[in-house]
Amino acid sequence: MQSEEFRKRGKEMVDYIADYMDKLSLRRVTPEVEPGYLSQLLPKEAPKKPEEFNEIMHDVDKAIMPGITHWQHPNFHAYFPAGNSYPSILGDMLSNAFGCIGFSWAASPACTELETIVLDWMGKMIGLPKEFLHEDGVGGGVIQGSASECVLVALLVARHLAVRQLKSRLPYTEDGILLSKLVAYSSKLAHSCVEKAGMIGFVKMRQLDVDENFALRGSVLERAIEEDRRLGLIPFFVSGTLGTTACCSFDNLAELGEICSNERIWFHVDAAYAGNALICPEFQHLLKGIENVNSINFNTNKWLQVNFDCSLFWVKDKDTLTTAMTVDPLYLQHKHSDRAIDFRHWGIPLSRRFRALKLWFVLRTYGVDGLQHRIREHCRLAKLFETLVATDPRFEVLGKVTMGLVCFRLKGSNYLTQRLLKFTNESGQLHMVPALINEHYVIRFAICAESACDEDISFAWKVITKTATEMLAARLSRKDTNISMDQKNQSSMDNSTRLRRNMFLKMVSDPKSYNPRVLKSLNFDKNSSRHRSKSLGGIGPLSLSPDFNFGSSI
Repeated sequence: MQSEEFRKRGKEMVDYIADYMDKLSLRRVTPEVEPGYLSQLLPKEAPKKPEEFNEIMHDVDKAIMPGITHWQHPNFHAYFPAGNSYPSILGDMLSNAFGCIGFSWAASPACTELETIVLDWMGKMIGLPKEFLHEDGVGGGVIQGSASECVLVALLVARHLAVRQLKSRLPYTEDGILLSKLVAYSSKLAHSCVEKAGMIGFVKMRQLDVDENFALRGSVLERAIEEDRRLGLIPFFVSGTLGTTACCSFDNLAELGEICSNERIWFHVDAAYAGNALICPEFQHLLKGIENVNSINFNTNKWLQVNFDCSLFWVKDKDTLTTAMTVDPLYLQHKHSDRAIDFRHWGIPLSRRFRALKLWFVLRTYGVDGLQHRIREHCRLAKLFETLVATDPRFEVLGKVTMGLVCFRLKGSNYLTQRLLKFTNESGQLHMVPALINEHYVIRFAICAESACDEDISFAWKVITKTATEMLAARLSRKDTNISMDQKNQSSMDNSTRLRRNMFLKMVSDPKSYNPRVLKSLNFDKNSSRHRSKSLGGIGPLSLSPDFNFGSSI
């Protein structure tokens, strides 16, 4: 394809995209296809000869579009928003045209420098302390591929520092032995990527209970740390959450941060969804305790109209990060290395796209005011949906509605809510997903579409209540003949899932389960001061030294 045809096809593609977005509400939200459908519609081998662009677009309509879940649909209420906007699309288009691989400043100076500038803009917008900004010279921000990547990088950096500090005191101890002693923590409502980071990092990951507001509290973390020290383990990492996936609850950063600071434990905050709302001053109180945080992330590609992928990750001390991530072969070095930032040292991949461009386009097109308006509007619509749920005595809301997510259920057994979600999603009129909160099966209703409005909320509630009425009527009249069998199958599936989960927790997440006899040693005297034995506490041979600080490199 040469430039003349590209001009023609590019204009056609812009029209195609605009038409798709304008007429999206006319489509079914989710596709009606079965696994493997596409292999029946496309050839088994790649074409040997070039094909016409019109033929390709014909196959997009015939084969690809029938299998698309329309995440930008006004009736898509699953997961969290998937950011999208015309300025972001245009920014990505230009980035793709440049084709930069911005692994270093020398590889494309504008690619690196724009990223540092927009990360500082965003840091100021959400109220981060100056230590997290590039302009302060100590910390800084970087764009990663996803929140999962941010959490993994934070854990690997904390692990690197912990092992390095221990090796300085125990130089003849194998790394594997030291690694086996490390233990990390999160709440049981933390995203699954935290657990996966522990698996990849080969460290124990304990998932701790939450309070009545579904928040991880300092007292729970403190007890877990003391238990693990008595078992000879070394706490080194805590992942707190602002806006849990299940119900958008908020861990108590102030309490957790104080404990992490006292215990010299790396404290990371995953704010993948809710972090976007921090651009609104009324939500910045959620950052109380940020002074004790070592790293934080959130995804602009969730709620700030930026297309995936664009996860922002800040560290308080960039030297701590780069010390753990730097590999510096001769062919990647350049004469400005001592004065410029090379983002290849700030994460796992070497190759990096010019993602800052689309974020820059969005920030300039919407402005802070425009982005704040969108977030506030989504929060208002969530409150509207909560009000509608409260008007129907058959339903209840679980958790506090703070942002753009409402968790609700039919009163009674979990089975009723499971069936309601199944029938609603199968209708194709709405799409939602479930969560399990303290053994209660709930439906998550997320406000996702950029231009969501009152009419969308009213439509969704009508579909839900109509489906519930028909389902309950059929149940009462015994027309639903498969109920008992479905309940039996569901119960069996739940038990199987719970068994697998328990087995994994026993292997990875709960050190106490390695030896049941250790439970006898965990009966603490609540009236006594905290016990830190020589073998397990602050001056033992396998603990972090009292002068160790994750806030600075070793």
